[in-house]
Amino acid sequence: MQQSEHGLPRRARPSPLHVVFAGGGTAGHLFPGLAVAARIAEQMPDVRITFAGGGKPLDRGSVASAGYDYLALLCRPMPRGWLEVPAALWQNLQGYLAARRWLRRQPCAVVVGLGGYASAATARAAIACRIPLVLLEQNVIPGRVTRWLAGRAAVVCLAFEQARSRLAPGCRTLVTGNPIRPGFDRPGDDGVEPGDGPIDSVHRPRRLLILGGSSGARALNRSVPQALARIRSRLAGWEIVHQSGEAEAAATGDLYRDLGLAACVAPFVTDMPGMLAATDLAICRAGGTTLAELTAAGVPALLVPYPHAADDHQRRNADALARHGACRLIDERETVGIFDQRLADALASLLADCAQRARMAAAMRPLARPSAAADVAVIVARLARSRRPSPRRP
Repeated sequence: MQQSEHGLPRRARPSPLHVVFAGGGTAGHLFPGLAVAARIAEQMPDVRITFAGGGKPLDRGSVASAGYDYLALLCRPMPRGWLEVPAALWQNLQGYLAARRWLRRQPCAVVVGLGGYASAATARAAIACRIPLVLLEQNVIPGRVTRWLAGRAAVVCLAFEQARSRLAPGCRTLVTGNPIRPGFDRPGDDGVEPGDGPIDSVHRPRRLLILGGSSGARALNRSVPQALARIRSRLAGWEIVHQSGEAEAAATGDLYRDLGLAACVAPFVTDMPGMLAATDLAICRAGGTTLAELTAAGVPALLVPYPHAADDHQRRNADALARHGACRLIDERETVGIFDQRLADALASLLADCAQRARMAAAMRPLARPSAAADVAVIVARLARSRRPSPRRP
């Protein structure tokens, strides 16, 4: 044992607590984890934080920017075709074995599963290594990984109360809301809340924001510009901002130019709190994280749920907001062949009716849970501290 300057035994300094976040692959899964990690770092300045996932550029870049470590693992979603199943199972097994070996070499206090296929390997390895597992579930319909592991998790943090009944009896659940990025508690640059006041009173154009998610949504990238072209006379006084995803940015920008519409097309919106603070109407999918950010910002929305989402969970998410009058809803599956026209009709009404947008915004705000990240961080920190051994007495 090391000696102090007085010749007395010096207590070994305990190693920093290590919290691992498992998952990513999309902003909807990654950003709740980053929000919780930031809160944990505030509570425990000496904490070590690692993210483990499939190694996509969005994950690596965002985690590096936040100053955390990253572990890339093999992982793959289960394919729809049976011929690809053996390869997918083999890759996921390799990812699990690598995660288990890594966790057995690391002093890890808690693993936080962020949902989705990219979280499965590390979350399952945590159970094998007897490390407490916290699961975050962003949707009304819990994902397959959550349903699979919930019974063995220390706690499942839910974004929606309705999700509780869809998990096995005996699971420990808490409705915390969906953690969102810092910054949604600050006002917009002009201090005006979305939907408020006529355009002349705020000295800026109203903003229409199209969000297809971090990877882009091809149907929205193609159909929204076509719909806007049908109602171009209603666009006076509006600016169009369109997040297209990296792969579709050039094609989406070309489409707007071909249609003679002025629009700012961006592959990805980095400052989403600032963007939504000055947005008057959004068109977007209905992923859990997107909806959490809309409610926090109080932005009225026209929701177009992704029709191929597992268990139709985006439609259920959208229904939860629509019941409160916070959004309008269009189902792509019910508008085959007339999708552009249905979008145009809904947009024409919303763009022209400031009072309707204000009512929707007012219905959005009470649905927000702005303390979700802090609440989940408290849960994780409490579990982590309970794992730290008490110092031995000399």
